[in-house]
Amino acid sequence: MGYQKYVRQIWKKPKESLGDLWQQRLISWRQEPSTLRLEHPTRIDRARSLGYKAKQGIIVVRQRVLRGGRMRPDIKGGRRPKHNRQRKIVEKNYQQIAEERANKSYVNCEVLNSYYVAEDGKHYWYEVILVDKAHPAVLADKDLSWIADSQHTGRVFRGLTSAGKHSRSLHQKGFGVNNARPSLRANSRRQK
Repeated sequence: MGYQKYVRQIWKKPKESLGDLWQQRLISWRQEPSTLRLEHPTRIDRARSLGYKAKQGIIVVRQRVLRGGRMRPDIKGGRRPKHNRQRKIVEKNYQQIAEERANKSYVNCEVLNSYYVAEDGKHYWYEVILVDKAHPAVLADKDLSWIADSQHTGRVFRGLTSAGKHSRSLHQKGFGVNNARPSLRANSRRQK
């Protein structure tokens, strides 16, 4: 295993382990654009466990997402409280939103996976692993070539990544989540 074991230990309590470096890192990340391509993953252990390889055709993007729920633009012309809320009820987690935004910036790629990096009072940061599905190095790799198949096109927008499956309650099985499969909408249709 080697050094990755120690990297994982540091990331269990990064504020205590990294100290001043953590504060400096957050200050600099706030100045950066919301979508930023990186040369190397910040958390190499987590990236490797989620399928990252240091080869052509695979890129890592750090995505910043605002915290505090999704709000509608200012409602003008009166409102009925029953129907028109300022806060949107969006059943997606921040990680899924980050993946979607990263994929919109890199449309020729597919999202392989993503992981949490940091947060402050205003933002979350996630790093998204993207794969260029037409790259020869990806097509030749037996572990990654599946992503080039047509059924995996736009997988992040259909809730097929790990974060998407989490928000669709597909990480659980058995009693209590009977209605989650094949999907919540399909199950409610079947009940009628």
